[in-house]
Amino acid sequence: MMRLSGRARSALIIGLQGIRSRKTRTLLSMVSLFLGVLAVVVVQAGASIAERALLADMELFEGLDGTVVMDIGGTSPQLGPVVTTTVAGRSDAVAMTGMQAIIGEPGVRPVNEGGVPLDGSWGDPGPPMTCDETGCRELPAAEIQPKGQAIEVRLTALTGDVRQYRPYRPQSGEWLDFSTMPSLAPRLVLNKAAAVGFEQYQVPAEMRVTGASANMTPHVIGVVDDGDQQPRAYVRLDELSHWVPATRLIDPNMSEVRVLMTAGTPVEQVLSAKLRALGVEPIVRTVNSREDQEEQLALMRLVFLAMAGLVLLIGVAGILNVGLATVGERVEEFALRRAVGTPRTLLAGIVLAETLITGLLTAALAIGVSVLGMKALVTLAGGSQPFLQGMEFPWDAGVAGVIAGLIAGVLGGFIPAIRAAGIPIATVMRA
Repeated sequence: MMRLSGRARSALIIGLQGIRSRKTRTLLSMVSLFLGVLAVVVVQAGASIAERALLADMELFEGLDGTVVMDIGGTSPQLGPVVTTTVAGRSDAVAMTGMQAIIGEPGVRPVNEGGVPLDGSWGDPGPPMTCDETGCRELPAAEIQPKGQAIEVRLTALTGDVRQYRPYRPQSGEWLDFSTMPSLAPRLVLNKAAAVGFEQYQVPAEMRVTGASANMTPHVIGVVDDGDQQPRAYVRLDELSHWVPATRLIDPNMSEVRVLMTAGTPVEQVLSAKLRALGVEPIVRTVNSREDQEEQLALMRLVFLAMAGLVLLIGVAGILNVGLATVGERVEEFALRRAVGTPRTLLAGIVLAETLITGLLTAALAIGVSVLGMKALVTLAGGSQPFLQGMEFPWDAGVAGVIAGLIAGVLGGFIPAIRAAGIPIATVMRA
């Protein structure tokens, strides 16, 4: 074991000396190998960025991995009280109830009737409709109100801070503070789609909600990116309940009740039992976006790694050519070393040590360039691409670069090492 360690140490020292004495050849080997190793590092880092981008948008809409989601349907007037009383005051569960709200002039139709995006991406919503327990029907022309300065949004009432399950990205202002006393003037946080409408139209601060005892005067305190194209506003449920009774919190036109919970919380069992007593069967699922997208991400990573492998092979060919030329120039040196008793394995080790060191130096350079490139990308594009904010260089890409450098060193130095080990002692007589 000591003898093997000594030979390895000798090969390393002589290899370093060879690199120092042939700086130009070493530089040429690194240049030919650099693009290949850099491609492997960039592909690995790019796959991590693509994975984060894909999952970041899904987390806004679905929730973080591990979140238990309970979707509740039905129009029973008891749904609101059952859900809110079960979840109220809990830190391990948040209820979300949705309803339509119109903010602006009273007695007019909103400019985006039906809560469609204000950029027109959902097309014409069609004629005005009204819905109740018996169904939906088109309003007669005499009952259709004129359009005015009003915007329709999907109003989502929250029992607690939902950001522990859905990491909404703040754009301006502040988020709802659930630690303060509820205000009579409901505080609203708009999503980006709703904020566009309030920038385009000057609407009065008056909000009407179906079932409310009176129109409210909301106070917009912030804007978030929630990944939703539909105009939406978030409000504390206890502030909305000053105006809307608990039995009217469920909109019969479009039932939207969802509870987000931490895995293992007793809320799931308790709430499920109460809902079944009302004849409602909830749908419960656990968010696992990463596993759901694993096949797609693995295929994407495999395709790009194959392309990077081709570039790496070109670099290996370059280091192989340089290695063969170097061995050809050092035939007398290796023959003399054989004549004084140097084992063939040590000669092969010297050549492999040089190519391995070259591969590691190239990998270090490629990783350094990639780290600087990542910092530049986050600095320049972090503002427009929120998922990049705070992102660090994925060091699994650095590990892949080191492995690629070692593989390239072995492949590029294997044939020159065999040739060096096979040089006969008699060659020294030509000198």
